[in-house]
Amino acid sequence: MSEVEVIQAKALAGVRHGFLGRRGGVSGSVHAGLNVGPGSDDDAEAVAENRRRATEAVLPGGQLVTLYQVHSADAVTVITRFEERLRPRADALVTDRPGFALGILTADCAPVLLADRQAGVIGAAHAGWKGALGGVTDSTILAMETLGADRDRIAAAIGPCIARASYEVDSGFVERFCADDPANERFFVDGKPGHAQFDLEAYVAHRLATAGIRTVEALGLDTYADPDRFFSYRRATHRGEPDYGRQISIIGL
Repeated sequence: MSEVEVIQAKALAGVRHGFLGRRGGVSGSVHAGLNVGPGSDDDAEAVAENRRRATEAVLPGGQLVTLYQVHSADAVTVITRFEERLRPRADALVTDRPGFALGILTADCAPVLLADRQAGVIGAAHAGWKGALGGVTDSTILAMETLGADRDRIAAAIGPCIARASYEVDSGFVERFCADDPANERFFVDGKPGHAQFDLEAYVAHRLATAGIRTVEALGLDTYADPDRFFSYRRATHRGEPDYGRQISIIGL
């Protein structure tokens, strides 16, 4: 049995955290590995065991808290654990309470983990293109500040997500971003006629920096291009697979 792979960021040194891929789990078939997605068609017991393993690998004895992610810009403050079936519909979590393992599920979208070590405040955000454009990272920072964090001290890391070389979008997608800010044009390079390649990771890093986050680390890992290591919704779609797994990124105190 392979061990759970925990990818860490130097920017979050001293904080319990990890960006996990598909290594070290019990699922099989198209979900092979550490699939943590309750919304997938995978066996529920396998998903539960994978979630347990993921939590133990990052925050032993911690209580995993996740969301019903809806590509919004909404952040939830975690004060007490909620039942899995009552997960809030939101895309970011923050807390100042020890023992909670804040978890974000992705399969190409960008997971963002944040921490103000001095204040003892952490956050985790799910930044797909829609949430990133809507300001999910801004909402996370504001929610952290409500708990006593200071954005001058917050460090952030962007985990494995789909890279520009793998992320083809149409002209309407480009226009949506440029209508929000003409300077967003720099996050696209021309692709085939009527299409472009979008750099989601760079855009998320830009949003964090613009919000005043001084320490932003992008891991530069492409979920689409590394099938042995990561799940990818777009890759599964291109391969005509019936379903896809989700990986998790966790941060805890």
